[in-house]
Amino acid sequence: MLDLVPELADGKRRVTDLEGGLTNRNLKVEVGDRAYVVRQWSDEGALLAIDRDNEHENSVKAAATGVAAPVTAYMPEHRTLVIEFIEGRTLSAEDLQESESMERVAAACRRLHGAKRFRDDFDMFEIQPGYLRIVGERGFRLPDGYREFEPQAALIRDALMEAPEPKVPCNNDLLAENFIDDGEQLRLIDYEYSGNNEASFELGNIWSESGLSLEQLEQLTTAYWGEPSEAKAARARLWGLMSKYGWTLWASIQDGVSTIDFDFWSWGMEKYERAVAEFEGPDFERLLDRARRG
Repeated sequence: MLDLVPELADGKRRVTDLEGGLTNRNLKVEVGDRAYVVRQWSDEGALLAIDRDNEHENSVKAAATGVAAPVTAYMPEHRTLVIEFIEGRTLSAEDLQESESMERVAAACRRLHGAKRFRDDFDMFEIQPGYLRIVGERGFRLPDGYREFEPQAALIRDALMEAPEPKVPCNNDLLAENFIDDGEQLRLIDYEYSGNNEASFELGNIWSESGLSLEQLEQLTTAYWGEPSEAKAARARLWGLMSKYGWTLWASIQDGVSTIDFDFWSWGMEKYERAVAEFEGPDFERLLDRARRG
């Protein structure tokens, strides 16, 4: 299959596995002084709400901003996307937990959010019920008490929809490992869940995925928007809570179908337990009120 890509069709190419992918097999292919990433996906993407044509189109648009890797080839018939390899250091949650990272994270997000409009929208309030339906239909495991928090999720949706933000091109899945420091700027990779969304979702999801403190969330929203705002911080925090609630079900589906050697259930339960603590916490009503103020 590699021979079908002109840039990779070299008998002297060097191929190594890249670790860390939770939905793809990733290969690093070196040809001369150039390097590429070959992303090969399984058939379970539709269950996880991944549209590969959308991923490809948005990857091209993100690359045009300079924040994402250029796309070399797209071969859906071989379940393969080829992008250029970004030389640099893959970040960890611990890296993002350093407060001095917030300005750089915000700058990378603003650059991506200035891309040409992505093909599709991304809405966790649509994704989460879809995941829940699949979990029920397939008989996958569901955390105890999961449905009991549906009223709280509805309250979040109502509060956020009172004064919605304009939608911008977002990655929507910025785990720490999807940030690469190339020595000059932070680059953003993996556009499986990319789509037009509120910037506050992007920021809240970053906060949630990397376990940032509330103080760091405020620093991140201030760096992004250019001024401190209790309403923006509350909005991002509510989106982060909703992302934990939704991605819990992503983990449940992966626990049921994935052949990757990874404990998806424990990964998802960690998110769910943090979501429950916030749903039941003393700040919930206050956050709703602050978000309503826009």
